Amino acid sequence: MNNKIKNIFIAFLAVSALANPGKAQTKTAAFKLPAYEKFSLPNGLTVYLMEQHEVPTISVSAIVPAGAIYDGAKSGLASLTAAALQHGTKSYSKEKIEAELDFIGARLNTYASKESAGLSSKFASKDQDKVFPILKEVLADPVFNAAEFEKERKRMLSDLDRAKESPRSVIGSYWDKFMYGDHVYGNAVSGSPATVGKFNVDDLKSFYKANYSPAGSSIAVVGDFETKAMKARLTSLFGNWSKSASLQKSLAAQAVSPAKSKRVLLVNKEDARETTFLIGGQGIRRDNPDFVALEVINTAFGGRFTSWLNDELRVNSGLTYGAGSSFSPLKNAGTFYISTFTASKTTEPAIDMALKVLTKLHEKGIDEETLKSAKNYVKGQFPPDYETSGQLAGLLTQMFWYGFDESFINNFESNVDGLTVAKAREIADKYYPKDNLQFVLIGKAEEIKKIAEKYGPVTVKEIKADGF
Repeated sequence: MNNKIKNIFIAFLAVSALANPGKAQTKTAAFKLPAYEKFSLPNGLTVYLMEQHEVPTISVSAIVPAGAIYDGAKSGLASLTAAALQHGTKSYSKEKIEAELDFIGARLNTYASKESAGLSSKFASKDQDKVFPILKEVLADPVFNAAEFEKERKRMLSDLDRAKESPRSVIGSYWDKFMYGDHVYGNAVSGSPATVGKFNVDDLKSFYKANYSPAGSSIAVVGDFETKAMKARLTSLFGNWSKSASLQKSLAAQAVSPAKSKRVLLVNKEDARETTFLIGGQGIRRDNPDFVALEVINTAFGGRFTSWLNDELRVNSGLTYGAGSSFSPLKNAGTFYISTFTASKTTEPAIDMALKVLTKLHEKGIDEETLKSAKNYVKGQFPPDYETSGQLAGLLTQMFWYGFDESFINNFESNVDGLTVAKAREIADKYYPKDNLQFVLIGKAEEIKKIAEKYGPVTVKEIKADGF
């Protein structure tokens, strides 16, 4: 979620990139997901193969159930473990991995998110004999070098210290903790100095052993290859990846209780000259049948530069440089939030304006002209999201993780076109929060606490305090 929120703020500063009505209005043929093959290895690894011969490259995406929800009391452990996968394997030192990949211009990234960990890579198809053995060992045979671990841990601590200087970088973590409480979805991917500072290399080895396994994981390969040969290659490479000794528990399956009253979290940053805030409530799961319809509605409400929120808070009032809204869906829960920032002295009018726009959505709904514009925009933006081999590989592992199939892609435009004004009104009323709104504000408490109290009971935290 943190990256989504940061991207919203950054995107609304890039006016010229977003204000492109020509692209939104372009009539395109219905986009269909290219053919692919799906199979599973005996150890439980699910594999997707999609041939794309236009460009002589191969992209790989892998997803593993090893995200921050499995951190327990050791917040940040999933993130550090994912980074350390590249610190050496049984056959390749960190230096050798970097040298081999750099020489051929190949890219490799490992990461952890709220629910999962992953790997992505892109390289020339002619270099697949060199790259695939490295990728296999990074995923299945890391050694967690102690010296490299210590360097990474110090970098992580330094990043944590710097992050709180920028409210837009950390407000997502405060939001998740405020919304999800003790549920594992409240775990901060980044961890905190107090937790990360105590890690040792054995913690990473234990986390890896407990959570990295072919069962429940998937790898997708898209690009310039022959399916039969690639199937044999991956079966040979990953077939001996051993399962974990015990089955992993679904920690996120516990229900998330919605807030029963309005609440405000005020994070005090003494040197702040502006207030950064999120307003929202419970959202949707990724498998929600109204996911596409909400994409369209939210485009009009707060998902593009010409949205209602940005028009009112930036264009018409000048209260901010940008405002937006987003649904942040996960496997088992999700949230919705309005996001923006404003000068400390305009905190109250900015919040009130955001609430006024939300009230407008509930009271008036979206008119035919606005809905038509949002539909055209969404359809225009949709195919470019799945043009490259890397995007398609990522889509396939997302399909695996969230349990949707190609009908999401193939029926996307018809689902968009089928949304009526009446249906949009019904969906907006159902999913956009109205009562018991939740507020997270980061700013100078001395200046804005009285304002915050207008919106509900206030809990104050210090941004310099450990964690979220």
